[in-house]
Amino acid sequence: MVEAAPLRRTPQQARSKARVALLLEAAERVLVRDGVPALTTSRVAAEAGMSVGSLYQYLPDRGAIVDALAAAYLTRLERLMDAFVSVAAAERWTDPVGVLIDGFADIYRTGHGFRALWFASGLTEQTRAADREHKRRMAAGVRRVLLVLGLARDGPDLATACDAAVLAADALTQEAFRRDPDGDPGLLAAAKVMLRGYLAEITGTAQRR
Repeated sequence: MVEAAPLRRTPQQARSKARVALLLEAAERVLVRDGVPALTTSRVAAEAGMSVGSLYQYLPDRGAIVDALAAAYLTRLERLMDAFVSVAAAERWTDPVGVLIDGFADIYRTGHGFRALWFASGLTEQTRAADREHKRRMAAGVRRVLLVLGLARDGPDLATACDAAVLAADALTQEAFRRDPDGDPGLLAAAKVMLRGYLAEITGTAQRR
C-alpha cells in the first residue's frame, strides 16, 4: 500500500482521499511493471480506471507522480526509524547496527516500487532534495538510538558521525539490492562489520571524553 503524500491539491473528503490512494497504488503498479518512463498521466489513469482529469487534479505530470511516490516511500522509512527508537529504549539492543541494517533491508526486499524508483534515472530535483533531507532525518534517528541505548554522548561530533554512518549504510544497502533482489548477503554482512567498527570508534571516543 502506498501512503498519502504531498500533492498538487490536498484531498479533504474521504471519497477524494480514497481516489488519491487508488491513483498512487495504480502508479506503483505501473512503476513496478514498466518502470519510470511509463508513469504518464494517461497510463496511470487507465490503470486506476479513472479519467485523466481526475488524476490531473492531484498529479498533473510524471514529475508529480514520481514526487508523490517518493514522498510516500521516504515517509515509510522515517516512521520505521521512529519505531526503532522506541523499541531500542524498551529492549536495550546489544547489536543496534544489525537490527537497523536488517530492518531497512526488509523494506528494500519487499518494496518493489521503492527499488524500481530509486534504481531508475528518473528522480526529479524535488525528490533528490527530499532524499537529502530524509537522510538528515534518518541520521538524527540513529543519533537518538545511540542516545537512548546510552552508547554515546550527544554533541556535534556525534551528529556528524551519524550522518556519515547513514550515508555509508544507504550506499551499501542500495548496492546490495542492485546486485540481488533479496539483497546480496555478503555485502550486507560487510556493511554490518564496517558500521559496527565505526560505532565502536564513536562510542570509544565518547567514553574517553
